[in-house]
Amino acid sequence: MPSSDISKNPSNNALPMQSRTAYKPPVYYQVGIGVLKPLYRLQVWRRSHRRDNYQQEVEQRFGKRYPAPPVATNTCMPDATLHSSIHANNQNHTIWCHAVSLGETNTVAPLLDALLARGYRIWLTNTTQTGFARGASRFAEEIAQGRLSHSYVPVDSPAVIERFLTHVQPVAALFVETELWANILTKLSEHHIPSVLVNGRLSAASFKSYQKIGAVSTSMMKNLSLIIAQDNDSAKRFRQLGAHSAQIRVAGSLKWVINTPKLSNMHEADDEKAIDVDTENSEQPELVEKTSVTASDLGRSNRPIWVAASTHSGEENTVLSWQQQLLSNPALSEVLLIIVPRHPERFDEVAALIQNSGLSMARRSAAEAIDSNTQVYLADSMGELMNWYALADVALVGGSLVNVGGHNPVEPASVATPVLMGIHTQSCQSVVDKLASVGALYQPNNPFYQAIDSVEQENENPQSVDDKTLIYQQLKYWLSHLVAAKQAGQTGAQMTEQQQAVLGRQLSMIEKVIEQYAMQNNIQDVSQDLN
Repeated sequence: MPSSDISKNPSNNALPMQSRTAYKPPVYYQVGIGVLKPLYRLQVWRRSHRRDNYQQEVEQRFGKRYPAPPVATNTCMPDATLHSSIHANNQNHTIWCHAVSLGETNTVAPLLDALLARGYRIWLTNTTQTGFARGASRFAEEIAQGRLSHSYVPVDSPAVIERFLTHVQPVAALFVETELWANILTKLSEHHIPSVLVNGRLSAASFKSYQKIGAVSTSMMKNLSLIIAQDNDSAKRFRQLGAHSAQIRVAGSLKWVINTPKLSNMHEADDEKAIDVDTENSEQPELVEKTSVTASDLGRSNRPIWVAASTHSGEENTVLSWQQQLLSNPALSEVLLIIVPRHPERFDEVAALIQNSGLSMARRSAAEAIDSNTQVYLADSMGELMNWYALADVALVGGSLVNVGGHNPVEPASVATPVLMGIHTQSCQSVVDKLASVGALYQPNNPFYQAIDSVEQENENPQSVDDKTLIYQQLKYWLSHLVAAKQAGQTGAQMTEQQQAVLGRQLSMIEKVIEQYAMQNNIQDVSQDLN
């Protein structure tokens, strides 16, 4: 791409208009940002100076050089009033969206697709390198077409933000889940650009952290134009930090909206398991070639399969131990484990763990064949996770056995695969609870869990058994009772389908606040001209 220097309320209710006052963060915050700015640059250098994009990252973070803005399309917004209001104020109709990392990028992607389809242009920013890589691959076509521009997020320095906003000229700014910066929000407010927290989530732990910097948090809450919260608990915490009730809507979680690849029905019958792996959208397509894993490749057509997905350090040893226990059971002696590490830099580390476990392994990156003796398949590739979920009989979603917060369980649920998660699910607890309530997801001692022929019936007092033992027992049960597992998976798919309306709700709220700000800015401009 070329570069250039530089509380529940119905969605159709009118939203409150923000005052013209921009609330500045306290002086100590601004001084602290100024002091930390050079240290942050050093951190960026340490993390990425060996990578090809180090210079690009530094230039974008510190406002030296940005990609060209996205170009206009022939698609018109369906609301003619909204279209004219925006363009009367600003010939651009670019929306800036900031997603911190890979998870937030995946979560917001369907919303960005919908905005692009309605004629908006998008400027996407990321903080982490994994998030940036995902944004580049997920929206490669839109970037090539010039409808979406992509960069690292600018540092929270007023001068850098000013240059960024001058270059991008957004009509609105979207922030995904909890990533907020006080100076950025102040600058947006000063420029009368609406700022929207989409899919807003505030855990109890995050709430306590924000409380420790109460004056900073209050300024951010007051500068936000709209907070679209995932749940009532988050909405309550946002209010306690200083947001006005009229600023908040509760709309559900975008994690329910999944861009599921077009796959054959993996769960129709065990002897029809097959998967056509499409690596065109892979973040690192050079790792693998396009191949097909079929029932015959797995050694036999009715071989039980489970996947441990998006795993972190400390989780692989646990799942490998479980796999050894499963294989010692004569009824499950042919079970296959697929491990999908969350971060590509850990692929070799996980391969070494598997080798040290004594289990026989095949690696995706080496195009090694799976035969009847293969006990663990290391899916060391990117962009294929949904395919592995669809192939499996049971899915363990990582980041939940260790204190990461848990990754999105809707992904396996959307392809009718039952889900296991550990106790660390603060990043997606409301989604976990909904899936657990219909028996599609098992989490130890989850009060919402509705057992479908559950293994917990074997335990007189599950509370007395440790968490990992309970998860293993449920895993063993589902792999031994594939009909029950299939039933649990299907209830999850039905729940996922029912929740899809969240996308339309959040989209409507975003468009409404953009329209109202455009109209307000037009009125202000006319008033100034008359004076």
